[in-house]
Amino acid sequence: MTSLSAPKERLNRRVEIHQVSTHTVPPFTTPPTTRKRKAALAASPTPTTATQSRSRSRAATATESSSASPDTKPVRKRQKKTKAQLPGSGAESDLDTPKSEKEVLELPVEERLKATDLVTPASTTMESDDDFMSIASSADDFLGTQGSDDESLGEDFGDDFDGGFSKDKDIFSNEQKPYEVDFKVLTPEDIEREQNLQVNEVSSILGLPPESSAILLRFGRWNREKLIESYMDHPDKTLEEAGLGTNFDTTPKTEVVPGFMCDICCEDGDDLQTYAMRCGHRFCVDCYRHYLEQKIREEGEAARIQCPGNDCHMIVDSKTLNLLVTDDLKDRYRTLLMRTYVDDKENLKWCPAPNCEYAVDCHVKQRELQRIVPTVQCGCKHCFCFGCTLNDHQPAPCKLVKMWLQKCEDDSETANWISANTKECPRCHSTIEKNGGCNHMTCRKCKHEFCWMCMGLWSEHGTSWYNCNRFEEKSGSEARSEQARSRASLERYLHYYNRYANHEQSAKLDKDLYLKTEKKMTSLQSSSGLSWIEVQFLDTASQALQQCRQTLKWTYAFAYYLARNNLTEIFEDNQKDLEMAVENLSEMFDNPVAELARLKVDILDKTAYCNKRRVILLSDTAENLKNGVWQFNVEW
Repeated sequence: MTSLSAPKERLNRRVEIHQVSTHTVPPFTTPPTTRKRKAALAASPTPTTATQSRSRSRAATATESSSASPDTKPVRKRQKKTKAQLPGSGAESDLDTPKSEKEVLELPVEERLKATDLVTPASTTMESDDDFMSIASSADDFLGTQGSDDESLGEDFGDDFDGGFSKDKDIFSNEQKPYEVDFKVLTPEDIEREQNLQVNEVSSILGLPPESSAILLRFGRWNREKLIESYMDHPDKTLEEAGLGTNFDTTPKTEVVPGFMCDICCEDGDDLQTYAMRCGHRFCVDCYRHYLEQKIREEGEAARIQCPGNDCHMIVDSKTLNLLVTDDLKDRYRTLLMRTYVDDKENLKWCPAPNCEYAVDCHVKQRELQRIVPTVQCGCKHCFCFGCTLNDHQPAPCKLVKMWLQKCEDDSETANWISANTKECPRCHSTIEKNGGCNHMTCRKCKHEFCWMCMGLWSEHGTSWYNCNRFEEKSGSEARSEQARSRASLERYLHYYNRYANHEQSAKLDKDLYLKTEKKMTSLQSSSGLSWIEVQFLDTASQALQQCRQTLKWTYAFAYYLARNNLTEIFEDNQKDLEMAVENLSEMFDNPVAELARLKVDILDKTAYCNKRRVILLSDTAENLKNGVWQFNVEW
């Protein structure tokens, strides 16, 4: 026979179980209802009265004292007690009088909790010590939540609570996509900081002044390991080749030398200020300053400015320059040194956008460009290929892009047009264009007579002149085959080129539309009552259109060089899906301003779909390119 007792009695009984070594039980404060508390209450077996709890506590104490040694397992005797054997089970207090459900609901919250605690009967039975241990275990779980508020919240909302968000990895993951590469954008301050850091490291290792270490690093194109190894093996030779010499004791300063005459301007005044580097070639300060200004401002030289002395290869260091030139020339000098630093480093490239001063750090090697298209985005939002610095041309590799651009720009396609619209004389191979309706052709160069239709000898036509329907003669078969191949090649090229050019033109129009987007957003905001944030979907859609157009444009250049197989069909299906989505979004975007508010949800959905299709197309293409799966019809 089982029944439910009051929750407060059950909680007090659990406190007594865990505090068997203390004779006084501290008052128990009911904690907020948490998930673990509910789970502990639901999992606990049928509780007993307070008298049963005390008897069970004594039994637990005896058991724990007998099992003090960790090597000894407690031995429990199964006990069965009935309600008649337990003292104090026959009487019930007035507080145990149950209330009706309606009365409970009408009470205040605190009184309602007390009433719900008192509505259950208080008698029960314990079948075995296993039941007792289950209760004790549940008490352990519950009392474990009675720490700090922060700890309780952390446990309650840790593993089970998801905050209303799904754990879908596709939504929250930042996993790198197959067509993405690691890169870092560097500001001019970052570049100068990196230079100084490397200079100081080499200076501390080699024991040379920082300005001399900087010249050494520029001489070795900032390859520290190779430079240090070369210096350790042959220090004097390395210093001479770098244009430093071996004397580092002198301090640069200007001075007046009595009886000195400058070899450049032939001045010999008594108060003439002169200067000489460690090489000893002395000139007047004015000539030296003019020489440095000529090199820096007009010639754009900074890293390898040599001494103005004849056949002297000593390099002018930063201390000399700071001593002689003006402040504006010093800024120009530092800018040029920064440019040479980026140009010398293989993993650094300047952003090709106009007036952009940022550089991009990407560790993609040249040998990897056949398997990777390293597209990066500068801090100015300009996307370009790190391999060739052209605008973003995914999914086509750099070499195929170069071949395609050359094919589109040079005269090779003019030759294809000539081959497709003209024919060669079967005898002298001169190019002939038909300018009349007669099929009887006579070469002006060799006077050879042949049929324009079948390219065969005109004498073989017999009486069927001007009406050629013969195909079986062998004389014109070779000429016809060559003509057919040329025409098929031209048609295939025009198929891809026309679509490439179409998307390029559409991208330009979309860019013009993007420039007008802000005006359209302002009109939409004033006409529809939407806030400025709510009309940002037009800007998002415009950017998606430009990105997708750019991708589609280069997919046709990529497809032109692909060999036909099953993978090509999958690629064309992805290409078709993206193209259809882009055209639908472009059509929505061209609607009048009055209809854009009504189409907001559709435009947002189509924008997200276009971006998703673009990711799928680029991911599939980049993964196959990286794995070497694609087959091409050209050698590259």
